[in-house]
Amino acid sequence: MVNHDGNILQEDSTFLNHQNRGLRYGDALFETLRAINGKLIFWEDHYLRLMASMRILRMEIPMDFTMEFLEDQIQQTLDANISGQTASRVRLSVFRKIGGLYLPKTNDVSFVIETTPLKHSFFVLNEGSYEVELFKDFYVASDMLSNLKTNNRIINIVGSIFAKENEYQNCLLLNNAKSVIEALNGNIFLVKGMHVKTPPLQDGCIDGVIRRKLIELLGKLDDYELEEASVSPFELQKADEIFITNSIVGIQPITKYRKKTFNKAVARDLLGKLNAAARFS
Repeated sequence: MVNHDGNILQEDSTFLNHQNRGLRYGDALFETLRAINGKLIFWEDHYLRLMASMRILRMEIPMDFTMEFLEDQIQQTLDANISGQTASRVRLSVFRKIGGLYLPKTNDVSFVIETTPLKHSFFVLNEGSYEVELFKDFYVASDMLSNLKTNNRIINIVGSIFAKENEYQNCLLLNNAKSVIEALNGNIFLVKGMHVKTPPLQDGCIDGVIRRKLIELLGKLDDYELEEASVSPFELQKADEIFITNSIVGIQPITKYRKKTFNKAVARDLLGKLNAAARFS
């Protein structure tokens, strides 16, 4: 079951058509988040990011688009899928209503909510091998639009195909200054000793919710030193650890990049702290 503008519909219902602006122009935003027993993890952060992104794209925010309203709509969708008492992946998509060419006829929006079950309630560390490579065919622009979760993910799609063709689990993306900014499906963090480094938003990485939460957590821990700074490809093989973050896996350690293999100790420690923060969010 899916939720379209507050109406619970069968997944195979025809409720979008060829004029949809998300399809035609990528004129859409989305949030992917985790729900556990009906509780939305880090929901306030996701909601505030969505509202800020809609303002940047000059979408009209409906008066009823409150945090409580959207949370209730998500909960109704979870209940319709009999997943309110389990772990679920939730995707909330917002797109401008049909009409116009590049210039929209309206800035009013519609929304769609989808849910799918997840195996684990909280974040679990992947203990298997996870090899990555740089994706150098195309580059991400270093601007504010690259920070947004829009439907314009073509570089992530082509990069994912490249990774599969070459038997990598993921790829790392570069911006137009040839700095490493993120993975195909999340932000990245490098660890050297107790120094943790992540690319700044100015370099064009996604403004990830888990990235925000880890930065917040690291700022409170005396054991770690956090730095937001550009990452050169040469730094990758000097790191003790590299890990990827997103709202579904939490923290995904990278085990191999070219000839270098990496540890997981810091990723394991931070994942435990992230799960604790999720329980109290």
